[in-house]
Amino acid sequence: MKATKKPKKAEQNDSEELPTGNGKLKLKAYERELARLHVEVVRLQQWVVQKGLKVCILFEGRDGAGKGGVIKAMIERVSPRVFRVVALPAPTEREKSQMYVQRYIPHLPAAGEVVIFDRSWYNRAGVERVMGFCTEEQVKRFLMMTPAVERAIIESGVILLKYWLEVSESEQARRLESRIDDGRKVWKLSPMDLKSYSRWYDYSRARDDMFQATDTAWAPWYVVRSDDKRRARLNVISHLLHHIPYEALPREKVKLPKRQDPHGYQEPDYPYKVVPALTWPSG
Repeated sequence: MKATKKPKKAEQNDSEELPTGNGKLKLKAYERELARLHVEVVRLQQWVVQKGLKVCILFEGRDGAGKGGVIKAMIERVSPRVFRVVALPAPTEREKSQMYVQRYIPHLPAAGEVVIFDRSWYNRAGVERVMGFCTEEQVKRFLMMTPAVERAIIESGVILLKYWLEVSESEQARRLESRIDDGRKVWKLSPMDLKSYSRWYDYSRARDDMFQATDTAWAPWYVVRSDDKRRARLNVISHLLHHIPYEALPREKVKLPKRQDPHGYQEPDYPYKVVPALTWPSG
């Protein structure tokens, strides 16, 4: 039986800014569109596993641009054994002595995997450069070598997509300020974030140099305007679905089998340690 092809999608011009629409996207509309896209992401997952594809997605961008929210929305309905998120901590002393890209190589996808880097080897072109964790000579060498490394990754059969999330100064300030007194978000506001916040234009210059050197025909950068988080999430998921060839695989009709007979089984009188059922507001 032949696989059913997915409906043809409207062509996107990658040189143009993704549409932002008018005003903030309402929650109901966002949830409806996200549910529709989740169905397609599950189909993509099945296709990746069936065909043994290797997919690598990089997310970079300014602090507070919403990288984590995009990734969370993308992987909400798929298997973590297929969609694997990599967010490496600061390098150890041993890793600092290695070839720079060495610690990232083991995390690249094998057949049937989608690997998502929540920040990647581009740390060298961004935070490491701006915060003085590496020399300008190391940055220069990184920018010179990276296009060749990414070409080698792609020629090994990996589908590589690179996204840069861009947020405005005012929206970044609003988001970082909201973390100060919110107990759910305090972990997102580190001393490094505060230092980075004050260096907006240093990051702008670093970003510009990075694009100039690594926005190649074989591994282009895709910029996502993320002042509206909901639109940004939908735009990214839609974009990657458009850029990874896949088809909806046929599914056999599923019917739950009949349960076995108890054959005399009775629930034991066991003193289970039950989690208390608290009273929660219903409205």
